[in-house]
Amino acid sequence: MTALEKYYNKFNEEHRLTTRHGIVEFTTSMKYIHDYIPEGQKVKILDVGAGTGRYSVALAREGHNVTAVELVKHNLEVLEAKHENVNCWPGNAMDLSFLPESNFDITLLFGPMYHLMTKEEKLKAFEEAKRVTKTDGHIFVAYVLNDYSVISYCFKQNKIKECMERNSLTPDFHQIPTSEDLYCYLRLEDINELNSLTGLCREKIIAADGAADYIRRELNALDEESFGYFIDYHLANCERPELLGASSHLVDILVNKK
Repeated sequence: MTALEKYYNKFNEEHRLTTRHGIVEFTTSMKYIHDYIPEGQKVKILDVGAGTGRYSVALAREGHNVTAVELVKHNLEVLEAKHENVNCWPGNAMDLSFLPESNFDITLLFGPMYHLMTKEEKLKAFEEAKRVTKTDGHIFVAYVLNDYSVISYCFKQNKIKECMERNSLTPDFHQIPTSEDLYCYLRLEDINELNSLTGLCREKIIAADGAADYIRRELNALDEESFGYFIDYHLANCERPELLGASSHLVDILVNKK
């Protein structure tokens, strides 16, 4: 069992997107997925790194043809136990050879880029996503951001001296990923470089959760009406470029021009 599998066997992935800060991320991502589904149509969607199926199940219940690929056996078992109309496969984002070319209207990479540590691994996942996505189809890619990790882990949790002793940060405080790390934290310029190398064209890039991860306690204290206003605030501002880097997660929306 890999370190990643051991981690997700303990991590409550099923619960993550039902918390207040997780609801912000889920609501935002679903809003933008729907923006790229023609009104009244049912489309073919691939969810790579599907976890326990929060997105797969929701989209399948809307009538879309959904295929879910998940690396972690425990997560896949949770998804399969829901007995939803989702085609489930064990698999790795870097090898989707069991899926046909140009088959999906939308491909979601909402987990893999968190855990693929090298540029070469990320590019391989991109190549596979491009291969299975139709021409002019869309690829949604989620990233966890570098400065969120520095602020929340190094400073809020007071781990900065440990990080410096391990030499895990550059002089300008960019994570230096190692084989022992489970998460890879990027900056916007890193994401732009990946797009350039893959030849994919960006249509939009959005802050999936904005400030939500930083203010979990405050969001939990809001009543439902006030929390609804926070959702409205976030959706009204999640495309503003000056706020992107302050989010904990970004979603890059790319079009597959082959």
